[in-house]
Amino acid sequence: MHSFKELIAQFSQQFDQWHFPGEPKHLYNAASHILGIGGKRIRPVLCLMGNELFEDLHQDAFHVGNAVELFHNFTLIHDDIMDKAPIRRGQPTVHMVYGDTAAILAGDVMLINVYEHLNKVQARYKQKIISVFNKAAIEVCEGQQIDMDFEKMEPEQVQYDDYVRMIGLKTSVLLAASLQLGAIIGGGSEGNQDHIYSFGKNIGIAFQIQDDFLDAFGDPDKFGKQQGGDILVNKKTFLLLKALELCNAAQRAELKKLMETSPDDKVSRVLDLFRTCKVDEWAEKEKERFQQKAFASLEDIAVLSARKKPLMELADFLLNRQQ
Repeated sequence: MHSFKELIAQFSQQFDQWHFPGEPKHLYNAASHILGIGGKRIRPVLCLMGNELFEDLHQDAFHVGNAVELFHNFTLIHDDIMDKAPIRRGQPTVHMVYGDTAAILAGDVMLINVYEHLNKVQARYKQKIISVFNKAAIEVCEGQQIDMDFEKMEPEQVQYDDYVRMIGLKTSVLLAASLQLGAIIGGGSEGNQDHIYSFGKNIGIAFQIQDDFLDAFGDPDKFGKQQGGDILVNKKTFLLLKALELCNAAQRAELKKLMETSPDDKVSRVLDLFRTCKVDEWAEKEKERFQQKAFASLEDIAVLSARKKPLMELADFLLNRQQ
């Protein structure tokens, strides 16, 4: 068994040796840009962990991990264009450096390369691998569209449960599917695949709560994004939706006014309201609730407890991170 950090090192060593063609430079430099500015490599490592939970690491887990990492970065490029985001991982986003056209094409090229990697896996489970991946990929797109639809709605129109469902699609399903893909390669039973998928999905929701929290309250130098970026664009987040629920009428009116007028001190004033309404404390408890649901699913997986230790380390890394 390998630790989470050891698996990151193993995956990164082989992934970083993979390169796009040289021409046309503007296209492939744009594609290489996002891969060259880091990233936690969480999703591909989940493939490795899902595999190793059941048997020794297989090369197919690396092929699938490469595919998942390329797909994830493809979605980031396109999401940043849709969100008009200037910064990603502490660096200018692809479209800010290379323009929208090259960024869109770079994402497209990455998506096509996904299937080059998936097609390398053994025939005995290739069909299921591609089916599970495609389902997750479609759900990620559905989640992004729902998120964009939410942005056109008034905050009061977005129900908390609908937001959780959106996050489940946009963020969690790829984490969950990555684990399941590894479990398929490792020979995990259908029941164990369901349990590890549930673990990943609940960890993913807790991960997003932490992400929303860090956007508001984290250190921007560590987090790699501008502080309060979600607040500046009035993004519906766990924090905003819960604040509108917990605040009294006067506080709710002030919050709405800040969203409508966007004064220079908007971020600091919204954060003060979040703290007053104890949204920061709620976020910690809600993150813990989904974490415990994830651990219950992990407990149900029929393997020795020692084999689950790396996944426990993963949960601690994801949910207690500052970046």
